[in-house]
Amino acid sequence: MKQDKFKEELGFVFIHGAGLNGGVWDFVVEGLGHPCLKVDYPLRDGAEISGHHLALEDYVNHMAEQVRTWGTNKFVIVAHSLGGVLAIELASRFTGSVAGFVAIGAAIPKRGGSFVSALPFPQRVIMPIILKTAGTKPPGSAIRTGLCSDLPEEVASRIVAEFVPEARRVYTDRVQASIPDVPKLYVKLTQDKEFGLSMQESMIANLSADGVESLSTGHLPMLSDPRGVRRVLEGFVNQVKASRHPVISS
Repeated sequence: MKQDKFKEELGFVFIHGAGLNGGVWDFVVEGLGHPCLKVDYPLRDGAEISGHHLALEDYVNHMAEQVRTWGTNKFVIVAHSLGGVLAIELASRFTGSVAGFVAIGAAIPKRGGSFVSALPFPQRVIMPIILKTAGTKPPGSAIRTGLCSDLPEEVASRIVAEFVPEARRVYTDRVQASIPDVPKLYVKLTQDKEFGLSMQESMIANLSADGVESLSTGHLPMLSDPRGVRRVLEGFVNQVKASRHPVISS
């Protein structure tokens, strides 16, 4: 009996960046027309102090359980900012399920590197000192000028008010997994005040991206241009479907 193993519908697993939550993807998910999972990091219950001992692996375990519970067999991982680091490790847990990888203004370290190691000099030297002395929540003014540079005031105020400090080790623990051997797209954000264009070009190289799309937005395009993000994702998933040849078995 012949069976098309790729008959199932492709879904999306969305991974947000530092300080945010899965709801940041709401406007992108609306009308996307695919199964979607907006995973969350731990520490989203306000227990920020007790969570400082958590490692990058704890974050990945927390997200992996959400993916397992979701139960979709084939999906594209969509990662933003810090989420790029976590996405590489998460993908290694689901090698038979990941059909594509999209990095949107994401940090993509080389294998054996960390989020901090992916930063340009001198930030990669200064960042560990900042993490130890000031913690992982930037001042409100820095969040506004960096993350929220092109967002309306009311949206920026909400981001500042709801920003959740992450565990320090999620920035410094090293990624041991390899980047998945699936179609990979990097979405470059040309007005990003958080990750400059030169840094994004380095991330594109580290990812060995098969394609690059550009959006004329700041660091949070899912809020400033959700239609643009949705358009890019729809185009990418169509390419993934076209490149997946059915595996026929008797």
